[in-house]
Amino acid sequence: MQAYAHRGDECVVVARDQLVAVATHCRDEPSMHFDMVVDITAIDHLETFDEFRFEVVYHLYSLPHKHRLRIKVRLDEDDVHVPSVSGVWKGALWTERETYDMFGILFDGHPDLRRLLLYPEFEGHPLRKDYGFADIQPLVPLTDIGVPMSLGTPFAGTNRERGIAVGEGTSAAGKALIPQTTAFKPDVVYK
Repeated sequence: MQAYAHRGDECVVVARDQLVAVATHCRDEPSMHFDMVVDITAIDHLETFDEFRFEVVYHLYSLPHKHRLRIKVRLDEDDVHVPSVSGVWKGALWTERETYDMFGILFDGHPDLRRLLLYPEFEGHPLRKDYGFADIQPLVPLTDIGVPMSLGTPFAGTNRERGIAVGEGTSAAGKALIPQTTAFKPDVVYK
């Protein structure tokens, strides 16, 4: 374990196998009481790495003590597994999924590790520095509300059934997403 401070930012670098124990201690120790995980993200050191490529970074905050701590776990590019801290802080559920989606970091023990921001067919992880931005992603058929079918429809029914008014002030792109049927009148507010 390594600890340092830079300009008032406290940081601890821990081994992957110690992460859950350190996180639990940070939460349960009364003098620390880090009761909130603010964010979980990763850093890709592609151009500069010699010992490790990724750092998974946990930003913690203590509401009662009003202090912050950053925990880092360093990972080799061939082994991007880290234990989930969602059992310590429930707030980690979404941020671990986001870090998986953007960087491809695998959180072992996460109850629902799947893409959060991108559709399931998306290939690669766009915040990795070796991601090919010129790559063409697979096309996915859209639903009637412009959401890829693989994501499912977040709302039941069509816009008319949901009572969404389409008329003045609606952009052409917005109108294009509205199902065009003979019974649908765009200037009428349906309830």
